[in-house]
Amino acid sequence: MNASADWEELVSTALVGTDRRPLPGEGASEVELLGRAAVHTLRMRAGRRPVAPGEPPSLAAPEEQPEVSRAAGDRLARVLGGEQPRLLTEWLETAAGHGYRLSPHLLPELLDHAVRDRSIRPYLGVLAGNRGRWLAGLNPAWGFLLEEVTGVAATDPATDSGPTSQVWEFGTSGDRRVHLGELRAADPARARELLAATWEKEGPDDRAAFLEALTTGLSPEDEPFLEAALDDRRREVRHQASDLLTRLPGSRLALRMAERAARYVTVVGGEIHVDPPVACDSAMERDGIRAKAPRGTGERGWWLQQAVARTPLGVWPRLLGRPPGELVRMKIVDWNREVMAGWVRAAVLQGDPEWALELFAWDPIADLLAALPRDRQEIVAADFVRRHGLDGQLIMVLGGAAAPWGPALATAVLQKIIDVSGTQPWNLGELTKLAGERIDPALHDMAGRLSPEPPIQEVAALLRFRDDMLKELTQ
Repeated sequence: MNASADWEELVSTALVGTDRRPLPGEGASEVELLGRAAVHTLRMRAGRRPVAPGEPPSLAAPEEQPEVSRAAGDRLARVLGGEQPRLLTEWLETAAGHGYRLSPHLLPELLDHAVRDRSIRPYLGVLAGNRGRWLAGLNPAWGFLLEEVTGVAATDPATDSGPTSQVWEFGTSGDRRVHLGELRAADPARARELLAATWEKEGPDDRAAFLEALTTGLSPEDEPFLEAALDDRRREVRHQASDLLTRLPGSRLALRMAERAARYVTVVGGEIHVDPPVACDSAMERDGIRAKAPRGTGERGWWLQQAVARTPLGVWPRLLGRPPGELVRMKIVDWNREVMAGWVRAAVLQGDPEWALELFAWDPIADLLAALPRDRQEIVAADFVRRHGLDGQLIMVLGGAAAPWGPALATAVLQKIIDVSGTQPWNLGELTKLAGERIDPALHDMAGRLSPEPPIQEVAALLRFRDDMLKELTQ
């Protein structure tokens, strides 16, 4: 009897009882049943039989990437062991960015970790090397690795020849995404043509992911391809295409949205009056407006909010005769929440810094801060930290500030920690961790000299840990 049949026999006997279905052999009681099950479980965990008697598994291909240094590998082991575990992603991202591979003894634990945490999988695609992909072929639970980025070297993507053609034709989904992104940065038209040539053969998940690459170098020349994608079978593809067309103010979708906006929103007597749509027709759905409202949300308000979000922001000053700063502060009769939420979504989607700044003053949220240019982010975030008390909103807003934080934002946050440490030291945990994880680690000496307060020294120690960690990976 093979192992699978033997296990099924044990399960069947356990379900009906040894009295009704005795096990073969003398003394096959309940205790014997449990004993056999325990032995069988250990056998299954210990390994598996070769495909054929005496046939060993194929060998892993030789490695081509350099292995991380002993010091870097030891630090990763410490992180996996519980020392500063929140730095795992930064370690993996940095190591993958330099094209390293992991020490073999660390692979199983990290692959198991990636089964639960999908966010680290793209880094492991590079870091696992050929041995990791060999292991993934032996363990179905690690099979995700076979579709991730491998870090395959390519020739000039602008030529789309040689190894790069092989990557597009035969590479993993991850490698194909990277190749398309590199080609898009070098030659936007060629990248679009490459994608169009294989579009009908691509799977729905890949189509949605590939469309995201068109964000780079987006231009009116992309409109015909994106307009056609509005008819795709997959909703995620249609919405990605709609998002991109919204960023093209002269696109047909943008003009259709502007026409709807003119029907829905007007200025009367210095107030904004709104007449939301009464139905969501097929044309609206094709343009990215979802008909079904979330639970607890009225349909008309839901359709209005989406229409506002997909209307190019440049339409509103022309339509309503006011600059963004005035529009944000005007009274909106009855539908204020929906219109403002639509403008916030539009500012984030379209990356409009003027609208994002005005809306952040009205409702400071992380997504609006992230929509600002990097240098402006730091100024706005530092000012917000100085004016705002320590609460959940402050933590969430800081999450939108791109790392690493420079001196201005670092100083504001560290001063906030000093101020609060004398009144609410129990409330500093998350801010202290965030500061240590986001401040430029090269500023560790500055942080350590700023104050002897324990929370500041904790931040300085974490910055020194990160500084040493990054040096081990970059030197």
